[in-house]
Amino acid sequence: MILDRLIEVITNFDVAAYARTRNFKNGTVSRLSPYISRGVISTKFVLELLMKKVLTKENGKIFQELVWRDYWQKIWQKNQNLQIDLKHPQQHVKFRTIPKAIVEGKTGISAMDDCIHEFYETGYIHNHMRMYIAAVCCNVGQYHWLKPAQWMYYHLLDGDWGSNSLSWQWVAGTTRQKKYIANQENINKYFSTRDSNSFLNKSYEELYSFKEIPEALRSTTSLTLKTTLPEQQRLNIDNEKDSYIFNTYNLDPLWSKNKDVNRILLLEPSHFSTYPISEDVMSFVLEIASEIQDIQIAIMEFGQLFELLPTKMEIHYKEHPFTNHYKGIITERDWIFPNVDATGSFFNYWNKGIKQFKS
Repeated sequence: MILDRLIEVITNFDVAAYARTRNFKNGTVSRLSPYISRGVISTKFVLELLMKKVLTKENGKIFQELVWRDYWQKIWQKNQNLQIDLKHPQQHVKFRTIPKAIVEGKTGISAMDDCIHEFYETGYIHNHMRMYIAAVCCNVGQYHWLKPAQWMYYHLLDGDWGSNSLSWQWVAGTTRQKKYIANQENINKYFSTRDSNSFLNKSYEELYSFKEIPEALRSTTSLTLKTTLPEQQRLNIDNEKDSYIFNTYNLDPLWSKNKDVNRILLLEPSHFSTYPISEDVMSFVLEIASEIQDIQIAIMEFGQLFELLPTKMEIHYKEHPFTNHYKGIITERDWIFPNVDATGSFFNYWNKGIKQFKS
């Protein structure tokens, strides 16, 4: 079972090594993100298992990274449309497409190109490299963040529109009026390369001047991203049972476990038209869903499914920005700091949460 394997990974995870090495290409990382994004496990679930270890100031970095995920999710709750600049218009925007060099993995930055090619094969990309790519697109190439963010989301096994889009916006400066840029020296340090002739081989003063777009990034491209949905199978709905609605953000195998209910994985065509995912990502979702007891797949809109479900029985679903149009009994998500609002900066949220956490 996937959950058993995840519990083993968490309980054996070296949190101190993570704190020391997580930013390096071959550093210690958990690879739990796809399962958190898909709702198989929650940040709170991970933290509670890790708390069986001693979380000190040195090795508690993973605690903070888990809280970052919750913070982005709560920001998403407050700002439903994350396809627009969050707080401030992105500055120095020349293009609203995506650099062809990024899509093809031909930037001339060896670590970046290697990671992009691997990304297409695995659906995984190191978090530090995600920031590098976003910085190259948004701040060096002067592209608006949205199209590149959609490209990355499309291929990510851990695609979470809240964390993904807000991370891109953080880099682009729309959340805080400050842009993030890394130079070649920084990439060489963390990805063990020796590139010296790339367009990032400059001082930060030069890179932050925004005077010139590198030749390698001037060629743009537009992508057509589409989702291939599985074929609809006949639904066998028991009219004497309650129904629990799953989706690509809620694949929790313990939710409704041991209950005699209808379990339905809802894949709405309208959702995937706006937020497309690749065939590999869809296959990953379906593989996880297959471990949910008696799961059935519904390829339709929620309104259509609602008409098929027995009116005398309950409909249950989990809270999420993508389920606001659902009807029924809502189950709140698990939060590390459940009583803290995401107002202000992350560290404002963190400090309030830690104070409550320790009390």
